Amino acid sequence: MNPLSFLKEYKRGFKKADVAQIRMVREGLGYGESVLDPRFKQAIKAKGISARETPAQFLGAYTSRMLIDVGNDGTRTYWWRWNHPLAIAQRVAEVGVQEIDTPTGRAAAGLAIAVPAVAAAGTYDITNVGQAFRPEGYAQSYSEPGTDDRRETQQPVQEIVERFFLGRTGEPLKYATAKEEIPDLTPERYGNYLNFLYNEKGLLGLGVVKGTMENLQGYPEARMLGFPVNLPMAGGFVAGTAGAKLAASGGGTPKQRAIRGAIGGAVGSLLGVAAGNTANEVIASGNRPQLPTTAEYGVTTGKI
Repeated sequence: MNPLSFLKEYKRGFKKADVAQIRMVREGLGYGESVLDPRFKQAIKAKGISARETPAQFLGAYTSRMLIDVGNDGTRTYWWRWNHPLAIAQRVAEVGVQEIDTPTGRAAAGLAIAVPAVAAAGTYDITNVGQAFRPEGYAQSYSEPGTDDRRETQQPVQEIVERFFLGRTGEPLKYATAKEEIPDLTPERYGNYLNFLYNEKGLLGLGVVKGTMENLQGYPEARMLGFPVNLPMAGGFVAGTAGAKLAASGGGTPKQRAIRGAIGGAVGSLLGVAAGNTANEVIASGNRPQLPTTAEYGVTTGKI
């Protein structure tokens, strides 16, 4: 194919793709979709465009799609939607509420699944009201500058916002203070966890996703963009989703299905959290030392 013919076919593919995408918008498929969206490939295939049979038109069509993608943040929208563990967990929970007809009922069932599971993630301690729900072993972000004990805060409202809305645990307390709250904490585990938090880069060396078999409490933990994910949280969402779906299926009025879904979601989530906590204890019992360390005995390695 000579350059002029190629350019003519390229422009034809560009125009066909534009028409296809106008139809996609009218059908509610969205204007800011990603260039990776398989529905676009299907739309241009219906217009006779394919990489094998019409390569020039195919290139033109995807040039059009790429411009739209960049202009409307198509691909980045997927990243924003899936770059946080709670966003992923929400999609999992949506499977459990599909049998519920009303938006209010779905929301109630979704909350029944999410509340126990998110509480188990470790970003806040629901029982520690007096210290703005600070989790064990972690400092307040707004403690008094220069203080040795960073368990108190000068800005409780900001602490609550960071924990409940941003999912921030705060920095680990210094070892001596953290050990007061976690008696079996060892210097080795403490040091390894700090290295995990601040130095390890995780998957692909990007620091986005990483994991350790021992957090401060000695339990397995993953971090996705800094947000902690653990077995109780995962168990709560998975079992809660299954419980809501099972309870909401079958007969009954929409209200009855919604009520059953919320109850099933809550019960399933609590059972999943309990199972995750049990698994944590089994794993941690194998990691924890059976005897005090030499440092805890007061023994040094220097000359006698």
